[in-house]
Amino acid sequence: MSLKDRITEDIKAAMKAKDKVRLETVRSIKKAILEKEVSVRPQGQEELTEAQEIELLSQLAKQRRDSIEQYKAASRDDLADKESKELEILEEYLPQQLSDAEIEAAVEAAIAKVGASSPKDMGKVMGPLMQQMKGRADGKKVQEMVKAKLSG
Repeated sequence: MSLKDRITEDIKAAMKAKDKVRLETVRSIKKAILEKEVSVRPQGQEELTEAQEIELLSQLAKQRRDSIEQYKAASRDDLADKESKELEILEEYLPQQLSDAEIEAAVEAAIAKVGASSPKDMGKVMGPLMQQMKGRADGKKVQEMVKAKLSG
């Protein structure tokens, strides 16, 4: 079942269950997918590839994480809670997230492969590493681990 079909089914289920937060979130995902499909049509694509879908969902999840941070900084816990619930729903559509140990192992392997030795080499490490982990790890967490390894 494609992601679009799964989302359509989830919209129906949320409507039947009268789950307002889930319904709004899933509808926003569908809207984002449809908008992205319109933007790739001039390139001769009818539907998004799985990689494009994962990239889109990752962007939506990142937006939610950023919003949560900003709402907490502004002491708006009500809005932060709403964003957290939406993030949980979004993460159901993303691939299984890597554990900290798996990320750390990948970071060490990437550093060794590139031969990085100082924080100046961070760009050399982050590029290929994020391609490898796209949609499976939070970029901020990966960046912090790379920075710690190269600094220490």
